[in-house]
Amino acid sequence: MASNMSSDSYGRFLDDLKEWIQSAQLRAATAVNRELVTLYWRIGCAILAKQQQEGWGAKVIERLSKDLKHAFPEIKGFSRSNLLYMRAFAQAFPDETVIQAVMGQITWYHNIALLDKLKANEERLWYAQKTIEHGWSRSALVHQIESGLYQRVGNAVNNFDHTLPQSQSDLARQILKSPYNFEFLELAEAAQERDFERALVDRIRDFLLELGVGFSFLGSQYSLEVGGKEYKLDLLFYHVKLHCYVVIDLKMVEFEPEFSGKMSFYIAAVDDLLRSEIDNPTIGIVLCKSKNKATVEYALRYIQHPVGVATYRLKDTLPEPLQGSLPSIEQLEMELNTLPVEAIMDSTKDD
Repeated sequence: MASNMSSDSYGRFLDDLKEWIQSAQLRAATAVNRELVTLYWRIGCAILAKQQQEGWGAKVIERLSKDLKHAFPEIKGFSRSNLLYMRAFAQAFPDETVIQAVMGQITWYHNIALLDKLKANEERLWYAQKTIEHGWSRSALVHQIESGLYQRVGNAVNNFDHTLPQSQSDLARQILKSPYNFEFLELAEAAQERDFERALVDRIRDFLLELGVGFSFLGSQYSLEVGGKEYKLDLLFYHVKLHCYVVIDLKMVEFEPEFSGKMSFYIAAVDDLLRSEIDNPTIGIVLCKSKNKATVEYALRYIQHPVGVATYRLKDTLPEPLQGSLPSIEQLEMELNTLPVEAIMDSTKDD
């Protein structure tokens, strides 16, 4: 029997079916993952209880591993090391509601990374929630932990409390970090601000990853005409969650009070020339090599536009106790200039 369905109608019908199937697959995978993580937690709780009640030693875990593998040869995950992780997991999170609400929403390998890399449960929960929110892979999670994201988020000095509505200011603070981690850049000692800007644009994927979810790059040296004169913004973004333009001004020196006035001018220009009725107020971020908190607070106190001031760190930055005790970048380059870059960079291995 000939079909009366048009090709367009059939295509839409097929797309709907695909969407239903994919949604069902995702829900099933999420449910299976949650059950697996919950199972591992319960095994860990049981091991803890037996060790505490009957004084079982570490050898019991090795015996359990052999017996469980023999009973369930088709199931992986009962190695001695994994059973020890189950025990540590249960010890770290004794409340099952936390497992169901948060930890069960990420994979077991994400949970192992949190156990390995962090000691404080507050940080573990924060990174777990960010993993759920942003869909981080395990390697992305490890990268964010090793970059100290927890300590950096919301650490920039800003005036959002009195320049933005509360709902907007809370979210705006969360998109700011200090310091930003630009260790992926290769900058010479004599680099100028335009070199800094070009390097960030050349590595825009890494730059956007460090800025965080929601930033959409609109351009560098973005031109605006005000009063018949051309002004150029170092970097212009649009933030899709905040629904606003974000202007970034790069400085390779310590913060100076006049930087906030210049940023206020840029924000006013963007608000007038680019912002539409559906956009929220434009936000400015001044990225400086260093800053004095009191100086920044004074500089922003009477600024009427939302401005944040953050610092950044580059690849050749060393902790103060190590400065002077290690060779300089120039010395390393002179001695190792015959080696490939990979040979002189630190690397981490993913389990």
